[in-house]
Amino acid sequence: MDALRIPDHPLEIIWDITYACPLRCVHCYSESGRRPIRQLAPADMLRVADAVIEMAPHAVCLAGGEALLARGVFDVADRFSEAGVPVSLFTSGWSLKQETAEAVLKTFASVTVSVDGASADVHDRIRGRRGSFARAMDALALLDRLARERSDAGGSRPDLGIDWVVVRSNFHQIEELVTGIAPRFPALDHISFGAVVPEGLASRRDFADHELLSDDQVRLLGSRQYAERLQALAPPTVKISTTDNLALQMHPDLIERGVFLPILQIEPDGLVRGMAAYEGTVGDVLTDPPAELWRRAVERWHDPFVVETLKPVRTMSQWAEATRAIDYHFASETDRRRIDERPAYEPG
Repeated sequence: MDALRIPDHPLEIIWDITYACPLRCVHCYSESGRRPIRQLAPADMLRVADAVIEMAPHAVCLAGGEALLARGVFDVADRFSEAGVPVSLFTSGWSLKQETAEAVLKTFASVTVSVDGASADVHDRIRGRRGSFARAMDALALLDRLARERSDAGGSRPDLGIDWVVVRSNFHQIEELVTGIAPRFPALDHISFGAVVPEGLASRRDFADHELLSDDQVRLLGSRQYAERLQALAPPTVKISTTDNLALQMHPDLIERGVFLPILQIEPDGLVRGMAAYEGTVGDVLTDPPAELWRRAVERWHDPFVVETLKPVRTMSQWAEATRAIDYHFASETDRRRIDERPAYEPG
């Protein structure tokens, strides 16, 4: 373990604050909407927030599920902000109304709407619910209008963005989002395109066969030239980023080279995953010392089974196979039953 490369605390915390979700995304990493929500009571959510603050992260991201369905989410975000920790929000925008949108713009440092297609047929199929594209566009329009109103009045506003999980069946629409959708929202600040990670439902064999990107597509997303090409097509105020997401793989060779994300992922009830893209927890933020949780997480990266399983991985299909092995090895009995009961993927 190279102490020079691995920080002594997580630099970012991702908290899936609830598994409640109105959508049924075919690639859902957390399987939200298909399992118990495991959401804490508001008072306990604040206890988790305090424990996270003690870890001194540079940033916190609230996701899910649909984070805006969690009662008390704004109090949690305020707790982070008051401690000087920037907090960002990921949302599908499914049920965003003006009052909630105004609270979002006042509370968060960044708000990102998930969009997985430049047309309703593509987006709705991937997100698993008809009408989700229209609602995402409505949410962006609402946030865009309110953000511009705040700016015009001399107030501050959060960074506004779009996050696109790139799968095989929406790859062809990437440029259409940049050239056709982005110009509709003048306050839009960023768009991020990330290769789908073989995690959760995206690790299923049949999903991997049909929707994981080809290795050539992954290399393209990881190239600076491709990001520059998209940037040239985008409105000048919109920053484009692309990523192959290989840093989430936690491949021992990549860790040795410093290519990894020093993040800690927390499940809704406070359990902490050993590795963000894999099943298996290493403790609970409500009961375990923060430094010990991070030590256990780093130890998991170097577990002999993890190293042996990931060492030969060179392709996306091999990564998916390794994910299934690691998940089953470290998952609880409850999570193994959930894995066994995952529905087959049905291509559109």
